[in-house]
Amino acid sequence: RWAWLVELEQEVERRQRLGQESAARKALIASSYHPARPEVYNSLQDAALAPEFLAVAQYTTSPGADLQGLLQRLETVSEEKRIYRVPVFTAPFCQALLEELDHFEQSDMPKGRPNTMNNYGVLLYELGLDKPLVTPLRERFLQPLMALLYPDCGGGQLDSHRAFVVKYAPGQDRELGCHYDNAELTLNVALGKAFTGGALYFGGFFQAPAAQTEPLEVEHVVGQGVLHRGGQLHGARPLGTGERWNLVIWLRASAVRNRLCPMCCREPDLVDDEGFGDGFTREEPATVDVCALT
Repeated sequence: RWAWLVELEQEVERRQRLGQESAARKALIASSYHPARPEVYNSLQDAALAPEFLAVAQYTTSPGADLQGLLQRLETVSEEKRIYRVPVFTAPFCQALLEELDHFEQSDMPKGRPNTMNNYGVLLYELGLDKPLVTPLRERFLQPLMALLYPDCGGGQLDSHRAFVVKYAPGQDRELGCHYDNAELTLNVALGKAFTGGALYFGGFFQAPAAQTEPLEVEHVVGQGVLHRGGQLHGARPLGTGERWNLVIWLRASAVRNRLCPMCCREPDLVDDEGFGDGFTREEPATVDVCALT
């Protein structure tokens, strides 16, 4: 048989195993792990969220809310690249979540890699934080926000996500090469701890090659989240000192990706998987125009 076909079948099998192995780790953690900060597993409360974020959420769900009004309540990092920043979590919540993640990391529980580029961190699905924390964050707060910011990227039709925490530290991952995300939209929140270096940098949009320009650098601010399109090329500069932990949520809209896979820019050929899988669905939601390439 053709070598490429064998390679493709092996990759499909690998991805199917990933879902099955992740579900097995989640079940073991649920039955055997004892949290240090059990309160972070409670359903998301407004008290965990920054007042500025709550004000943004209140505005986005109010009658007559529009993009112009929303932009007055966000920091525009780059109008051209459509990158924005807003405080998301309070300092006490970031601290509690970090303590829980530290405790889990030091436990003997099995741990899956966050993604193919990061070796250190935690998948929130496996830890049991998807349902109480990430899903309500997406449904109640991020969807109305992203619907105004990125209507052309499926911002109003976000129906799944992949959420993970990445850790950068001496002797572990220290930087991240330039890449784009397997997501329509991304939220990246700095949780802490104390660190120097490690700034995010942004290039062009991967589907719209442009002349090489100096990357835009964005420093992390604890508790604050950077919003950007998944296809925006980006990476992380080398860590200087300390440890940096970030919560990354890949937000997905099947109405967009069912038409065009964001990774290969082709119509997807689907294989069944566990949970949200890669965010595709066999049922066809109403489609939206593919994300603008500017």
